[in-house]
Amino acid sequence: MKKTGLVLAGVAAAIILMANTGHIIGLAISAVILYFAFKGFMKTDSAGKKVFWAIVGLIALSASAANLPAIFGLAALYVLIKIVRSLKETKQNPKAKTDDPFENFERQWADLTKSK
Repeated sequence: MKKTGLVLAGVAAAIILMANTGHIIGLAISAVILYFAFKGFMKTDSAGKKVFWAIVGLIALSASAANLPAIFGLAALYVLIKIVRSLKETKQNPKAKTDDPFENFERQWADLTKSK
């Protein structure tokens, strides 16, 4: 039952991620432009170039604000990564803990015989 819930949550996270892929790309491009505008603003000494880089930076900042739904896509990516890791963990060790007393006894007996 736990795997089913994880798979359903993973599918939902994947759908949200795909729906916000365009916003994520737009946010990345505008963040790069904003970074270079800031670097250009800090490097120049000319007042005209400072005004130019400030305008470019403000345009990039407004483009970043317009791509705010990308945060939901990035959160969905994080959730999807956590779910995939959790599913891989349960796949590697499927019988780590069971409620069957006979299997627990067999495991404990094997541990006792190994330690001797």
